[in-house]
Amino acid sequence: MKQSVIDKLEILSKRLNELGDLLSQPDVTSDMEQYTRLNKEYAELQPVVATYRLYADAANDLATATELLIDPQMRDFASDEITMAKGKIEQLEIELQKLLLPKDPNDEKNIYLEIRAGTGGDESALFSADLFRMYSRFAERNSWQVEIISESISDLGGYREIIARIIGFGAYSKLKFESGAHRVQRVPTTETQGRVHTSACTVAVMPEADEVLDVQINPSELRIDTYRASGAGGQHINKTDSAIRITHLPTGLVVECQDERSQHKNKARALSLLATRIKDAQLREQQSKIAATRKSLVGSGDRSERIRTYNFPQGRLSDHRINLTLYKLDMIMDGDLFELTDALIAEHQAELLASLDNR
Repeated sequence: MKQSVIDKLEILSKRLNELGDLLSQPDVTSDMEQYTRLNKEYAELQPVVATYRLYADAANDLATATELLIDPQMRDFASDEITMAKGKIEQLEIELQKLLLPKDPNDEKNIYLEIRAGTGGDESALFSADLFRMYSRFAERNSWQVEIISESISDLGGYREIIARIIGFGAYSKLKFESGAHRVQRVPTTETQGRVHTSACTVAVMPEADEVLDVQINPSELRIDTYRASGAGGQHINKTDSAIRITHLPTGLVVECQDERSQHKNKARALSLLATRIKDAQLREQQSKIAATRKSLVGSGDRSERIRTYNFPQGRLSDHRINLTLYKLDMIMDGDLFELTDALIAEHQAELLASLDNR
């Protein structure tokens, strides 16, 4: 490992000790904002320093074993110890490189999930509903909350479009590579001759904007319409114009929210979604520039590209960006996305490491 990296890790180790001392002081909770900030920094540094200390121990073991080589009686033992220590050091160096990679500032955030039916008519809308259930079950497995913002239901009970907010720490970090075109191959329920059809949906995953003010939305550039919500909700929802539609005139972006009975709550949610979409457009513009220098679309947010195929007759899922094929489609559609999301994150980390090595 480069000496500059070791020097940086030494500084981080000292900083962790400083934070530990600060957090142990009895009056630290008198300023909750500072306490929260220090606690967060401590939590971020802890795994890095812990891994570095394991690395330092392995390096010391290697040095000790190397010294023992001069003793004929200890030579065999020393050789085994050297082999073990080198293996540990190599593994820990890789782990440290990953831990030191630049953090995506959006990784910890909640997300807005948008799923829209594409080519394939009713079958595409039904697959949109299947995808929404898949992500909802994944959210349950992670103890996240799912709030439906708006939905457009097809004649057969699928979704022409559904927009939801997923609330949970790290939601964006695990689902940010889901944006793109998802293709399905299966026999539709409406197919009488058993033929396999191909249809597609688009998925968009966006980190929730911190505040509407972050994107500097000018109220004079908004057109806000109220209307009567449709769908489930009982008698109350049919008596009041509680649903909200907001149009951002400079960009033409339109957002709607009809989930809450309160017009005020629907307006707040719609403004939050609008801010998120504006930030997402800015983020995708940045990512498209980065993607031009990368070998794959992992993390590019390019939604026009087919990223994945769900083949039901073969029980197969294929992610085309990382050439990953899994034969456990039933489990995946039930929300078991961990192997898939872990593989996408690992590929993204590998690309970041490669870009660092090429500097």
